[in-house]
Parts: sequence; structure tokens; C-alpha cells
Amino acid sequence: MKSLEYDHWLGDAFASGGANGYDHKKMGITARGAWESVKRHFKNLDVDTQRDLFSVVGIGDMAGDVFGNGMLLSDKIQLVGAFNHLHIFVDPNPDAEASFAERQRLFELPRSSWEDYSQELISAGGGIFSRSAKSIVITPEMQHVFGIQETRLSPNELIRAMLKSKVDLIWNGGIGTYVKGSDETDTDVGDKANDTLRINGNDLNCRVVGEGGNLGLTQRGRMEAAAKGVRVYTDFIDNAGGVNCSDHEVNIKILIDEVVKRGDMTEKQRNQLLAEMTDEVADLVILDNYRQSQALDLSAILSDQAMGPYRRFISELEAAGQIDRELEFCPPMRC
Repeated sequence: MKSLEYDHWLGDAFASGGANGYDHKKMGITARGAWESVKRHFKNLDVDTQRDLFSVVGIGDMAGDVFGNGMLLSDKIQLVGAFNHLHIFVDPNPDAEASFAERQRLFELPRSSWEDYSQELISAGGGIFSRSAKSIVITPEMQHVFGIQETRLSPNELIRAMLKSKVDLIWNGGIGTYVKGSDETDTDVGDKANDTLRINGNDLNCRVVGEGGNLGLTQRGRMEAAAKGVRVYTDFIDNAGGVNCSDHEVNIKILIDEVVKRGDMTEKQRNQLLAEMTDEVADLVILDNYRQSQALDLSAILSDQAMGPYRRFISELEAAGQIDRELEFCPPMRC
């Protein structure tokens, strides 16, 4: 609103959201956009996320926008484990229907943490554990689902085991960098708070990574995981929905505000029109997410068939000073 106070020409189009803007959490737009990537990854694995059960390890909690909205996008999710900065949630053999309803209940609370999850709904061998605990007893059920040999681990060791486990999906809806390249140091990553949790890309054993949050993996970590067969795009692809929604809002406001200035529409009518367009804007944003993952997969197929055009394109960008091979981790040209 400061933009309005200073009579900036953009008015409240200076930034998205605000009193008369699109509420990203309410729309679930970032998570919904990232879910298009998840669905496409699984489609390539002959899995329908809206019909087939699949296991998930998550980073975040149900109070979070991206994590919470994401974990409500399919009632076939079997959330076997998740963690945030306070707690570790483990449900080794979840009932998909009951756990979905419980996640919905937590999401709709004004505030929630994993401690609010009903213990009665957690399957045998699971529980909710404090990350401040000295150690956690690892039940046979936890050993089985996460591939753990030990009978007792520290909270950080348990999280590392969860990240390395053979689940279908790792859903990142939190903050922090948890995967790096094996040739990178923790200092290179620059996220000291999670140094004790971080694993290497070749340690990942999940089938798919969904990057609803930013910087969950380093680029070298992604490349290493992808080389191993993990399906992953990148964070700015998966979570583009939020930025895209903001772009739509700002552009719409700029356009409509010209109509308001001419006196052909009142500010109240403008705000009502913006609200009425919410679903249409969301549909346009999600379509973009769908198409960009489609374009990436098509490019991957074409690159397998003929690498030449891609090599020449990179060389042209390099010659024009628009790309730095070292910065972008591109291999050197070999004649």
C-alpha cells in the first residue's frame, strides 16, 4: 500500500498480493504448479498420482503453503515420513484415506505442527519425535520403510535415512538445501543450518523429486541424482506457479487501472473483477506449468536422438556472452 501512498504510477500493481490481490496460499498455486511436474514425472513411470497409491517423504509441515497444499493434491499419497525444524513425523504404513483427511484437518487449523496430528491414526511403529531428542528408538516398521539397520539413531541421522529411503516421491515444501553434489562441500552450499542433514545426489533412492520449495537441491546435486535415474527438473521450473500468478496479477492491474483512471470503472468494480478472475488466472498458470514440463520432456527425447543442435545452441550462447559454462555446470566442448 506504500506504493499508493506515494502515488506511484503502478499503484497496487507495484507488487502482487495485498488487500486486493491473489492469495497464493488460498489458491494453492505454487503447490499446484509444482504438482504438474510431479504428475508428469510419474506419468513417465506409468504411475497415475490421482489413482495409484504412492509413498512420500516430505520436507515441511501442514501449516506451510507449499507443503500443506501439495500434500492435499492427491488422496493416494502415503506420507510415510516428514520433518520440519521442530519435529519428525513417521507413519510407516499409512491409511491413505484417513491420513488425507487428517492432513486436511491440520491444514485448516489457524496454526498447526506435527504434534497436532492424531496419534491414533499413525500406524504401528510410527510416531512424532522431537528433533531436540538425544536419540530415537528405531522400530522394525521404521527399519523396513526407510531401509535402516540400526535400532537407535539421533534425529539428524533418522532424517538422513529418510532422505535416502526408497520412496516414490520426495516432496520439498520447506526451507533449506538438503541435497548437494558429491564433489561439493557443505561450505560450498552455504546453508550451515542443515549441514548435518545434507546428503549427496547419488544417495537419493526416490523415484521422483518435487521441488515446491526453493534451493532444496544444488544444481550439481540435481545433476547427480538425475544421472542415477531420479526424475527431477529444477526448483524454478517446479515452483514457477507463484511467480507466474504474480505476473498475471500485476499485468491485469496495470491494464484495468487505465480503465479506472478514465472513469469507465470504479475501484470497487475493479477489485470485484479481480476476484472473479481468480479461477481463470489459476487455470492459465497451471497450464503454463503443464506445458513447460511437457517441453522439457520433449527436449530430452529430442536430445537423445540428436545432440548436435543443442551443442551448437550452447556454443552460440557462449560466443554471445549469454552463458558461462563453468557457472552453469556445462561440460567443456570436445571436438
